[in-house]
Amino acid sequence: MLLAQLVETSAAVAATRSRLEKRALLAAVLRATGTDEVEIVASYLSGRTRQRRTGVGWRSLTELPDPAEVATLTPTAVDRALEEAGALAGTGSQATRAAAVTALFRAATAPEQQFLRGLILGELRQGALDSLLLDAIAEAALVPVAAVRRAAMFSALSGPIAAAALNGGAEALLAFRLEVGRPVRPMLASAAPDVPAALEKVGGRVAADGKIDGIRIQVHRTGGAVSVFTRSLDDITDRVPEVVEVVRGLDVGAVVLDGEAVALGPDGRPRPFQETGSRTMSLDGASLREQVPLTTYFFDVLHLGGDDLIDSPAAERFAALARVVPEPLIAPRRITADPDEVRDFFGEMLARGHEGLVLKNLDAPYDAGRRGSAWVKVKPRHTLDLVVLAVEWGSGRRSGWLSNIHLGARDGDGFVMLGKTFKGMTDEMLAWQTTRFLELETGRDGHVVAVRPEQVVEVAFDGIQRSRRYPGGMALRFARVLRYRDDKTAAEADTVETVRSLAGP
Repeated sequence: MLLAQLVETSAAVAATRSRLEKRALLAAVLRATGTDEVEIVASYLSGRTRQRRTGVGWRSLTELPDPAEVATLTPTAVDRALEEAGALAGTGSQATRAAAVTALFRAATAPEQQFLRGLILGELRQGALDSLLLDAIAEAALVPVAAVRRAAMFSALSGPIAAAALNGGAEALLAFRLEVGRPVRPMLASAAPDVPAALEKVGGRVAADGKIDGIRIQVHRTGGAVSVFTRSLDDITDRVPEVVEVVRGLDVGAVVLDGEAVALGPDGRPRPFQETGSRTMSLDGASLREQVPLTTYFFDVLHLGGDDLIDSPAAERFAALARVVPEPLIAPRRITADPDEVRDFFGEMLARGHEGLVLKNLDAPYDAGRRGSAWVKVKPRHTLDLVVLAVEWGSGRRSGWLSNIHLGARDGDGFVMLGKTFKGMTDEMLAWQTTRFLELETGRDGHVVAVRPEQVVEVAFDGIQRSRRYPGGMALRFARVLRYRDDKTAAEADTVETVRSLAGP
């Protein structure tokens, strides 16, 4: 297959709003792909390369060479070039990589250049989210979509899922299962505006877990080997030695644990999130020792001593967790059907400086990668994780800084603007975001700088009002910045449906 065919399909998918038509287009190109190339093609259709890091940044792609007149590139050739570029290291590697990237783009036609640029930078807006691609894989391979989604729980990338389904059918998908040492897509929580609404969503007797304001961790141990992953499935084992030490101290041979790591002050209250979040960044030994130590809390177990527990009811998983993890290492939890007890516990967690509660259905399995009603989070104030769509240059005291940010919620494959804010920003935050958003800049219109929709920001607000000014028909009242969420991707931001649910009837 030529890359040009893939580019044409991507453009066609982006041009239609019909989910069924998008799925049909994706399925058609998957069926037409050779067995050796389908993993690459599926990855590109999902908007990402197979390589987590290519070493190619936006600066090196600001000026592209003259395009080729005739399409000759294949997805395999592109994948090989990116693999080689990412593997370069040492003296002279930067110049060698730049030359290799120039050669790749010189071999691409003008449409292929634009496609590759978006693909490499993670800004390929073609209207094909990963969930839609999974549906297309099922259609192309003539296998149940449930089998595809089940396999995807255990694979960070959809390319291998496509290769297995199209080359081996439903039986091949059975090979994807929980494997200690390979991260599982984390189960996620939906939101409710208050405790009664959360209880109504979950229903009956629940596990009320304290919502710790830390970094989500998934810890795998087999024998003496321990690996720690973030919610985005990045390996941070070397950056959290205290987490590794805690899990090595457990009396168990093999285990997969889900939890949070948080920096606590001497009074036991959580330190600012930035101090915890900084531990997910690359650090040398000296700077690591200067960081505030992390305290670990676990709230779920997915595998224990050779047995997978992912399909077991939460009540069974929580009982297994209590058998192998000491109580001080388990997140604060109350199991009850009494609304008053849940409200009291909610107040207790807030008094201890934590975010609130996550209410959990005791009969539900661990639904990896999904955000449903089995887990529902509730906080004392209205907060949303939104994506910055643009930012405005400040004036007066903020002159020279990028200040007023445009806030967007996810809407299908795009984003809908809900308002702007410059409130809650410290001078340090203004300096940081000026540098950050200039790196993400895609264009300017007067004092407004358009940016790639990648940076997630957590905002608090007093309510949601109707608005004709914004396309979603809603606007946030008195929105203010709480923090930037580098631990979340734009695909994990809150949706327009969530905002509408918080707005009420």
